[in-house]
Amino acid sequence: MSWVLEQEEPLLLAELKPGRPHQFDWKSSCETWSVAFSPDGSWFAWSQGHCIVKLIPWPLEEQFIPKGFEAKSRSGKNETKGRGSPKEKTLDCGQIVWGLAFSPWPSPPSRKLWARHHPQVPDVSCLVLATGLNDGQIKIWEVQTGLLLLNLSGHQDVVRDLSFTPSGSLILVSASRDKTLRIWDLNKHGKQIQVLSGHLQWVYCCSISPDCSMLCSAAGEKSVFLWSMRSYTLIRKLEGHQSSVVSCDFSPDSALLVTASYDTNVIMWDPYTGERLRSLHHTQVDPAMDDSDVHISSLRSVCFSPEGLYLATVADDRLLRIWALELKTPIAFAPMTNGLCCTFFPHGGVIATGTRDGHVQFWTAPRVLSSLKHLCRKALRSFLTTYQVLALPIPKKMKEFLTYRTF
Repeated sequence: MSWVLEQEEPLLLAELKPGRPHQFDWKSSCETWSVAFSPDGSWFAWSQGHCIVKLIPWPLEEQFIPKGFEAKSRSGKNETKGRGSPKEKTLDCGQIVWGLAFSPWPSPPSRKLWARHHPQVPDVSCLVLATGLNDGQIKIWEVQTGLLLLNLSGHQDVVRDLSFTPSGSLILVSASRDKTLRIWDLNKHGKQIQVLSGHLQWVYCCSISPDCSMLCSAAGEKSVFLWSMRSYTLIRKLEGHQSSVVSCDFSPDSALLVTASYDTNVIMWDPYTGERLRSLHHTQVDPAMDDSDVHISSLRSVCFSPEGLYLATVADDRLLRIWALELKTPIAFAPMTNGLCCTFFPHGGVIATGTRDGHVQFWTAPRVLSSLKHLCRKALRSFLTTYQVLALPIPKKMKEFLTYRTF
């Protein structure tokens, strides 16, 4: 088993709010559709609505997340920090921002690319942020300077989600309402290298497995598509949800895939075999809510914790839930209104959530000391497929544990 160092209800650490009033002349303009931490945990990006992205150095200034976990709130207006330290940046994208993704860190090949085409950019390790926009454009920004580096054109509608390959190759995948996914190579001046077609509805979400072998895409459909990141061909469709799938995420060892749907369920899959391993049902918690409303628990977002032992989900019933991987019911709840997205801090302990009113909130997350068994499983599954594990000359119970069949 694993040792839980912190097992309490999530506490609100901080809340950031847009620094300007809502613009009611747009149908949608103020939502925080995406939040993201850089892979090394040094930056936080927030699509705060109004076509603006905030790039905020992490951790927040010490007074916002003190040792005692006192909750603080903060306006997004301050643009400066201490002398010599990184400064907050405001990226004006010119369009409503839907998707955000940081490149892996560091990315040495990009440093040469940007230095060649943008001599004004300092010669530093180049962390970039991709932003997916309402008009189908993708803008690539250099985080350290806030400079716009590339503008990728190809999509015909909203770019809803973005995902970089974790390997550092600067391959970017985009998911769009034009029902396609597109593959871009930022080391080749942002060249579009593939278009993936097959979805019949808007594509909401895309996620690349940590071993860079698979791509999962979720559209307004009951099935989920799994693609090969080597051949860019469809591997299989995962069938099991009863309504639109809107969010997906791979476990850190690539051995599990979770999908969240408007049908109020999260399904945990083995992406290698296509088997459905477990369902997590989002039942009503507040009896005062109207049970006749079938959409009250519709899911918006699901994500794995960095060590792979927890899940976080955001649903329309105004709750953030935290689930332990091997339990069928949540271990913790936090009240949040109009939640749209969630993500874990890459080193654990914090969950960031975005809301429909443009806010972003930071919550405490369980801190866990992984068991030696789980660490061994995670290490093995990072390079062995389910089929390779099943072929090993080891006891059946060990195979079941390594393939997550002990739920």
